[in-house]
Amino acid sequence: MISATTIDQVFDATRVEEVIGDFVNLKKAGSNFKGLSPFSDERSPSFMVSPVKQIWKDFSTGKGGTAVSFLMEHEHFTYPEAIKYLAKKYNIEVEETEQSNEQKEQANERESLYLVSEFANTYFQKILQKTDQGKSIGLSYFKERGFTQETIEKFDLGYSLDEWQAFTDEALKQGYNIDYLQKTGLTIVKEDKRFDRFKGRVMFPIKSMSGRVLGFGGRILTNDKKAAKYVNSPESDIYHKSNVLYGIYHAKQSIAKEDNCYLVEGYTDVIQFYQAGVENVVSSSGTALTSEQIRLVNRLTKNITVLFDGDAAGMRASLRGIDLILEQGMNVKVCTFPEGEDPDSFAKQNTREELTLYLNENAKDFIQFKASVLFEESKNDPIKKADTVRDIVNSISKIPDRIKKEIYIQECARIMDISEEVLFSTLAQINKKEFQEDNRQFKKNQKAFEVIKHEQPVEKVDVQYVLERKIIEVLLLYGNKVEDFEDLVLKENDKGELVLEPVIHQSKVFEKIFLDLQDDEMEFSNTQFKTLYYSIIDALNQNPDFELKSYINTVDNQTSNEITTILMEDERYTLDDWKRMNIFPKEKIQSVAQLVSETILSLRCFLIDQKVKEFQQETLQSKNDVNRNILEEVKDYSGLKMLLSRKLNRVL
Repeated sequence: MISATTIDQVFDATRVEEVIGDFVNLKKAGSNFKGLSPFSDERSPSFMVSPVKQIWKDFSTGKGGTAVSFLMEHEHFTYPEAIKYLAKKYNIEVEETEQSNEQKEQANERESLYLVSEFANTYFQKILQKTDQGKSIGLSYFKERGFTQETIEKFDLGYSLDEWQAFTDEALKQGYNIDYLQKTGLTIVKEDKRFDRFKGRVMFPIKSMSGRVLGFGGRILTNDKKAAKYVNSPESDIYHKSNVLYGIYHAKQSIAKEDNCYLVEGYTDVIQFYQAGVENVVSSSGTALTSEQIRLVNRLTKNITVLFDGDAAGMRASLRGIDLILEQGMNVKVCTFPEGEDPDSFAKQNTREELTLYLNENAKDFIQFKASVLFEESKNDPIKKADTVRDIVNSISKIPDRIKKEIYIQECARIMDISEEVLFSTLAQINKKEFQEDNRQFKKNQKAFEVIKHEQPVEKVDVQYVLERKIIEVLLLYGNKVEDFEDLVLKENDKGELVLEPVIHQSKVFEKIFLDLQDDEMEFSNTQFKTLYYSIIDALNQNPDFELKSYINTVDNQTSNEITTILMEDERYTLDDWKRMNIFPKEKIQSVAQLVSETILSLRCFLIDQKVKEFQQETLQSKNDVNRNILEEVKDYSGLKMLLSRKLNRVL
């Protein structure tokens, strides 16, 4: 268990913009920050973070909450794990008790997979550093690669003993379940036999953006031609290789800072670059680049530089995958190394300054690079050249930005010595084909929709819902604030007319709202708002130092999402956004007391309207020609509404 004091310290230290900034590239937007949603595939940023309110809202999915809820949603942390992660980030000491075997068994399956992976990571490091076999084989290999002790520890490099089930036996001895050892792929189970998957291999742990161990890559050190050089963990509930980039945990801050990401092929390429001082580097772990991996980078920067070695065949294969980066609207450069060199060897032989200078001078725009490489291969063959033209124009067609498309067409026409008209014509044909396909799909979907579509009446604004929501917003933002309120007391003047006389008094906002609603016997019509209302009133009543971010951490996910929607809706667009849409909003009301009074009065007026409508309906249904009692009630309510309306007009 984590103590309440520790949790309070974590909440006090945590800054939501700093935590989310480790996972999403945030840009200033007024008093808030904006970025691309980490939960959906979007081109225009709709993910917002409020440093003032210490909350975030993803308008593309509806999710929202605090720094803790972000980690739980994005990294699939449990609540205690999110607290521990934040404690580590902000150097807050957390007292932990050792987990018993019974507690390990009680953990849910996904969490158990993480626990097993973390145990394996610690075990492989211990074997590398503390055993004779680990030192003589594994550690020697890493030293030969030029890795320092600091680098080896930084990347948690390890070694798996060259024994059939050394790791499995130790894990079982420590109380870990064989089912989870099998599901993570650390142990292979065949009938009654068990084998260590990574037997006799040096180990590279593969981590999530937050540093959780998801899986492993293992390299064999013998010359066994039957065995694969590299073996990766199989797919599991926590490891999906198409969603992971090796090194992203160590590189994320540098990628955002440098506004560029270097993409390499192997584990050692990443480590060697990092050791040389170039930290904004990740690897696709030898697999074909995927859209999910690109989106990981896209959250941190719009710029990717792909680093190739001198292998021409491998380069052509990789070129085909880069179209995916262009589709995401990102800027792609390519850098090759001298023949016989790869990122690993080149970084090892050069200082940081030399490496950085080489990358800056030799990185070429991807389209230009592709055009020059393919042109060299096909310049003496007209058929190959025609295919090359289509291939390059097809890549250009993936780019969302029309201006970039035109610039690239002009550049390719120069490189390949072909007219711009031909290239533009080819581009138009490709775009037309894609448009026709999209149009066919749209019509197909539309036709399917027509079958089930029913005419819906124009939806009216639910006034009571809007006003109740506004009351919740006011309570969350200003509940403990002390204000001078002007209460209206209904009195009869000298002429016998009902008038509202103002009486000034000082009160906390939540007390004013609670008493007004109680006096008027006004109940929330929305069930969720009603529950939330009493929860907030109770929290404000019990805690004079009520804090929004602490309160949100006490509610469930659904309520947290609702709260962040309420609080962030007004800030979804900046003033410039509104102006671009030809909308010029009025400035917010400066006085909180004024806002409270206006909201309560508006709700009263609405409820009076509803009551009058009920009376009118009763009159129509009454068997008597005239129902005097009802008419008197209607008259009284109408008079009251008129008085309230005058007050509202003065406020407005």
